[in-house]
Amino acid sequence: MTEPIKDSVEVALDLDEKEVYSHIAHESAEDIIRIISSLDAERAKLHGEVIYYKDDWDDLIRERIAKGKRHTAFDFYNPALLDIWEQKVKEIKEAKKREKGLYAAIGGAIGMTALASFFTGQPYFIIGLAILPAVLLIRDSTREKLDLIYYELTQFFIDELTELVEKHSLQPERYKFKIFSGDYFGVETKRVGTGLFAIVNAGKSESND
Repeated sequence: MTEPIKDSVEVALDLDEKEVYSHIAHESAEDIIRIISSLDAERAKLHGEVIYYKDDWDDLIRERIAKGKRHTAFDFYNPALLDIWEQKVKEIKEAKKREKGLYAAIGGAIGMTALASFFTGQPYFIIGLAILPAVLLIRDSTREKLDLIYYELTQFFIDELTELVEKHSLQPERYKFKIFSGDYFGVETKRVGTGLFAIVNAGKSESND
């Protein structure tokens, strides 16, 4: 008769205290590096890069929060995470909603000037065409807003990973992660083939070289 498969918490509880923390820290670090790569992939897409990355950062954070609550007794749940994540998701949704609303307003204005020109014979459509450049301004400002949000979230998780690695004496090299931008603090980046990877500077002065 095969023994029932144990989940990560049950496995951890079979270990001694030091191994318990090490096991959960390792699992948490692996979760975090997937979140970091997924967030940065989303940011790279804003810059027009074609990124084939399957993980969904929102789903990954939800999973991490659920795991974190199970690990609360071991101090592996950051209470601030939920508030920060919810606020950033709210900002992302609001920015995208505002962008769509402004596009709709501009489209409506152009349509009205076109109709006015049709019924009056006057070139009112020129006024509508004159506001078309506003579409580019709206797109660029929205992209800048979203870029900042993704950057802040990514940097937050990099900082959390660094703290986890330092606190529980994990080997940073085991938790290198794929990254698409080179402007984060507290990491060392190196190119492997065509990909860029990063390792946190645990116990070192901050650098993004």
